Amino acid sequence: MKTITKIIIFIFLLLITNFQKIYAEEKIRIGLLVPLSGEHSEIGNSILKSVRLAINKIDNQLLEIIPKDSQANPEITLQNAKKLKDEGIKIIIGPVFNKNLIYLEELNEIIFLSLTNKVINNPKNIISAGINATSQINTIIKFKKLNDLNKTLFLIPKKNYKDEIEEAIKKSNIKIKKVYYYDSDPTKLTKQIEKVTRYPQRKQNLEDEIKRLENSDDEYKDLKIKKLEKKDTIGKIGFDSIVIADFDETLKSITTSLLYTDVSPKKVHFITLNQWFDESLLKEKSSQPIYFPSINKKNYEEFKTLYSKNFNEYPNQLSFLSYDLVGLVYYLIAQNNFIIDQNIFVKKNKFKGKVGIFEINDKKISHVLNFYMVEDNNFKKIF
Repeated sequence: MKTITKIIIFIFLLLITNFQKIYAEEKIRIGLLVPLSGEHSEIGNSILKSVRLAINKIDNQLLEIIPKDSQANPEITLQNAKKLKDEGIKIIIGPVFNKNLIYLEELNEIIFLSLTNKVINNPKNIISAGINATSQINTIIKFKKLNDLNKTLFLIPKKNYKDEIEEAIKKSNIKIKKVYYYDSDPTKLTKQIEKVTRYPQRKQNLEDEIKRLENSDDEYKDLKIKKLEKKDTIGKIGFDSIVIADFDETLKSITTSLLYTDVSPKKVHFITLNQWFDESLLKEKSSQPIYFPSINKKNYEEFKTLYSKNFNEYPNQLSFLSYDLVGLVYYLIAQNNFIIDQNIFVKKNKFKGKVGIFEINDKKISHVLNFYMVEDNNFKKIF
């Protein structure tokens, strides 16, 4: 009887091993749905090239990417997603743009790893893989704790990503003193920032103090008045840090307005969102230091060098993210005994990529980011 039992166990183990080999020897086929033609073809082709780099890096002959053109058009995106489904594809990297997700819910047996950083109102089979606002704010929270910043003002522009920022503030439980919404119109910005910083009141405080001294019997009043005349304002600003959820020229306009209202980065921590190491920030000396969460800069530079060496051009920023997504999907499938299904995105898991650390849980992806400061013509890593 013992011999028969041993034989049954042996056969059972042999069958498991054979099944694992079968799974391991099947093609690991991943779809890629990006704009390869049309207005945004430069982005799509850059992503395709970076995906090829990732395939070469993994170096597994069984891993295969099946690309299709989305043309950045929702109808064509759906049409080509259906073609990938007909080929047996269960996981697709893409689409790139949030607007192209609207019809994909009907393909609920397919998981789409979209490169968008928007997470609100996406179909249930969409996993946003972009550097979303929650990941960034969680990194800002860590910086606030390290620097004991307890009075944070949060500036949010009245732009199309306003809801994403609000949702991230809610999810992250970041402690803020006040949220202020502003119009990005350059003709209105300065007046709005004056209101936020209590500039008129602080300026009036200065004038009142000078007048008081002039009418006083203070024997040192002339010296004190000279010192005050060198100032622009007096009085408490009311916050120790300010998060500016903006980019490019509007970000620079806001920091300029803050300086005009006598709020400098020497008095208050200027913090913003992921700037992808925009080198124009290095020229803004008066606004430094300014801080932001971001991907790993060293890895990003290495990727750009590798990409340039292979294709004689520089990659789009999304290419860096798509490079990691290939590795992430391959890693999760391997963890799942090479069975390709939606369960690989349900279990709590972590993957260390070039971008940083991906945290996967319940069909959601968040990023553990680094934190940088712009100072002395450099991007300096804080953590």
